[in-house]
Amino acid sequence: MPQTLKSTMLFLALSAAALLYTTDAAAQAYPSKPVRMIIPFPPGGSNDVVGRMIAFQLSERLGRQVVVDNQGGAGGIIGTEAVARAPADGYTLLLISVAHAFGASMYKLPYDPINAFAPVALLGTGPVVLAVTANLPVNSLKDLLALAKEKPGQLNYASAGVGSFQHLASSLFKLQSGLDIVHIPFKGGGPAMMDVIAGNTQIAIGSLIQTLPHIRSGRLKPLGVGSAKRVAALPDLPTISEAGVPGYEATNWWGIVAPAGTPRPVIERLHHELSVILASAETKKRFETEGGEAAQMSPEEFGRFIASETVKWAKVVKEAGIKPE
Repeated sequence: MPQTLKSTMLFLALSAAALLYTTDAAAQAYPSKPVRMIIPFPPGGSNDVVGRMIAFQLSERLGRQVVVDNQGGAGGIIGTEAVARAPADGYTLLLISVAHAFGASMYKLPYDPINAFAPVALLGTGPVVLAVTANLPVNSLKDLLALAKEKPGQLNYASAGVGSFQHLASSLFKLQSGLDIVHIPFKGGGPAMMDVIAGNTQIAIGSLIQTLPHIRSGRLKPLGVGSAKRVAALPDLPTISEAGVPGYEATNWWGIVAPAGTPRPVIERLHHELSVILASAETKKRFETEGGEAAQMSPEEFGRFIASETVKWAKVVKEAGIKPE
């Protein structure tokens, strides 16, 4: 073998070994400074509730502060893009939800929602709940279906805006129930919920975490939950599927991803610490209190889950003819 070729091969081998050593050393020292968790939505929503709950406990597990950074705007695109462009070193994480899965079918994104990120961990799930304003003369989902069929086009449902999870979950309900109900979009889930409470719009299909306080106060009347099984927070409430719209299922979920290329040992460290957090009785109880459920998947399983959710909601967007405003 020529001496030049031998020298080149030796150089490449030493470079690869040095890179591997540097990566392992960095992972073992991780984290050596605060970690930033970007939540791509404003404070107050379910993403913020879950993100802050996890960030607080992750800070304790890592021994370094996990700083929550709300970067809302453009349906979550602004904060998500910031993470896609961040260094792949484990010091910038992204809290994602089901909204991440239908962004590509709604908008021309400045990043690849699948390949620009490395899945770390699913955190939990939280179904939607179909609720109506308290003075609407219905007491079950079957009552609502009958009333809506009797008065086509006269009942309204509120959402956090065109392309929001509430909008897509409601569109799926319309497709599967065949009802003629009218969409009233608002600028955020809070204003939408307040309008239903006031009785100006009649129906809300939104995250149980966000809706539960208003149900418990009696300001909203729940008719069904969008999960495959009943939930601990409202054990007497039937699922929408068993109450009159067979097969309906719409569940929000939350998870953590990092920029693509983040070292595998860093991903594994984060996943391990999050798994310990999610397995704790305290975290499980907190999710149940908020109307959700702690859930765990390996990074690979979480990646496949994100891909399957992307396909599911792209179909809803297409069939419902949803166009971003």
